[in-house]
Amino acid sequence: MPAVLLINPNISPETTAMMHRLLRDGLPAAIEVVSATACRGAPMITTEAELAVAVDQVVAIGRARAKEMSAIVIGAFGNPGLEVLRAAVEVPVIGIGEASMRQAAADGRRFGVATTTPGLDASIARAAAGLGLGALFTGTRISPGDPLELASQPRLQDERLAEAVAACIADGAQAVVIGGGPLAEAAVRLGARFDVPVISAVAAAAREIERLLMPGPARYKA
Repeated sequence: MPAVLLINPNISPETTAMMHRLLRDGLPAAIEVVSATACRGAPMITTEAELAVAVDQVVAIGRARAKEMSAIVIGAFGNPGLEVLRAAVEVPVIGIGEASMRQAAADGRRFGVATTTPGLDASIARAAAGLGLGALFTGTRISPGDPLELASQPRLQDERLAEAVAACIADGAQAVVIGGGPLAEAAVRLGARFDVPVISAVAAAAREIERLLMPGPARYKA
């Protein structure tokens, strides 16, 4: 049975459990999902400095477990350690930020990112440009309020993110990525509110895993 390792680069086991569930729900039963949580770093990555701290944790966990796995998922929108880990292991490594931007930009769609973390605005723009998607990227819209406080109030967080999604659409986005592993569940809840695709980064990673591990006719779950 193929096995996928989900690495949560922040230290929150609750976030790990939530992303594990969403990844599990998005994959065929024939693919096993196992998870690992960073033991050092931030409870929620909100700055580029915290992203940098996460790199060593991601690479260490990934290298230690790679031989047991068919693929590895990095469960942070900033994809910490992605290129380093790809160079160090022989299995595919998928970053949820990278996967979600590619899905959003499919067929030449213009896309935006809605998130709660102002400290990552510049890194999100760099990531879009690095994927060759800069011309399709309409920008990042950021919810007002402290990201950690919003995370403790899911209803308020959803409403603030919905406002950010609407702003992305007003900017011309034809799809909107909810930018954050800890926000992946909010993305699922918000999807029904809008006429354009609202993309969960974890769900996008699940689609990429299935494409890599189970080639053939598309079997993606809605």
